[in-house]
Amino acid sequence: MALTGIEIFKLLPKINCKKCGFPTCLAFAMKVAQGQANIEQCPEASDEVKAKLKEASSPAIRGVVFGLKNKPIKIGEEQCLFRHEKKFFNPPVLTRRIKDIDENIEELVEEVLNSQIERVGEFLKIDAIFLENKSSDVEKFTTALQKIINKAEIPVILGTFNPDAAKSALNLLKNNEILTKNRPILFAANEDNIAQMTQIAKQYNIPLVITAKGIEKVISLIDKASAQGIEDLLIDTQPKTAGELMRDNTLIRRAALKKKVKSAGYPIITFAMRDSEFYETVTASLAILKYSSIIVLNSTPKWKNLILFTLKQNIYSDPQVPMQVKQDIYRVGEADDMSPIIITTNFALTYFLVKGEIENSKIPTWLGIMDCDGLSVLTAWAAGKFSAGKIAQFIKESGMEEKLTHKELIIPGYVAMLKGAIEDKLPQWRVVIGPKEASALPAFLRNYMRNRR
Repeated sequence: MALTGIEIFKLLPKINCKKCGFPTCLAFAMKVAQGQANIEQCPEASDEVKAKLKEASSPAIRGVVFGLKNKPIKIGEEQCLFRHEKKFFNPPVLTRRIKDIDENIEELVEEVLNSQIERVGEFLKIDAIFLENKSSDVEKFTTALQKIINKAEIPVILGTFNPDAAKSALNLLKNNEILTKNRPILFAANEDNIAQMTQIAKQYNIPLVITAKGIEKVISLIDKASAQGIEDLLIDTQPKTAGELMRDNTLIRRAALKKKVKSAGYPIITFAMRDSEFYETVTASLAILKYSSIIVLNSTPKWKNLILFTLKQNIYSDPQVPMQVKQDIYRVGEADDMSPIIITTNFALTYFLVKGEIENSKIPTWLGIMDCDGLSVLTAWAAGKFSAGKIAQFIKESGMEEKLTHKELIIPGYVAMLKGAIEDKLPQWRVVIGPKEASALPAFLRNYMRNRR
């Protein structure tokens, strides 16, 4: 568990030499506690103190990195049981299972590649592929992996209990120089193959999943793998029901954070695969809510993706900071110099709703999103962040005056009282009062365009 600034300060030499770049040892200790400085910056600290601080400040749940070198995925390193205590940091990885006996592997990979959607300014997608050695055949497993890597560069989890199949697949990646730029995860080591799988994971320097039925058996195997020098581990307790999933994941997180059980301090992988699409979606949703770092899905239809993407995005946002999007002028549809321009705040929900209704209207439109610290329209207006002066300044700095052949600005109906003040500050512009609710935008825009013609 990480130490506080005062606890770190007590271990420092307390001579205020400033060699670390900070004015005092206390200031340096506070920065180390916040993760903004490294203990190695203190030249006066003894090796013993540095080692002690490194061990004490290491996260209770180990961070594991895998996937593409130029866009790595990090899981683990969570610091709380409930997101309102701090926040959840590394979102779970949604993974599509592909079996080595599937005849349409390339099509399934294409489905994963096309899963990306944009929501409130963020791109969300199925993150990785879980390749299952369903055939138990070494050659089929390797051939299936070859098809995947030929199709795309995408993070892969190698799902096999056969050490020979694992070696063959990893040799394929190594011979194609893929291991240097795409680090896979190996699933899995169990009671029967723990010795071989730990050696393979160590040889290829890849994360290894430890799997067994129940927490006690998993922790016993984790201790064996750790004794072999394997640090990047993941946990699978093989829950068969939603109740078992919730129980196991909660006990593991509590053991790591509250009881400081080192053997429980690893990311969790969950197989949400169920016969029913609905039950699989419910199970995956529970896994997102209750601490799973990797979730393997049997299928990824768009309706299911949207549910899971939305849930993941919301649960892994900072509850103390409103969700917001970047200030900019967004082009919705094929907007041109004659298209209307609407302005609103950068509260993510406002952006999502307004943009969606503009798309429903089929009217190409410019959407001006103004930075108001993620507040909604009325709240931002009441706080003085969505004022006539700031709106006028935003329009001037956006460059839209030069891009448009008209000078009409649509503002939300809730701030109709700003119309006169905005026109005073933008004398060449005419301010149009838009609807109060986003749902009224399609009819409003169609009527607006008819009248303007």
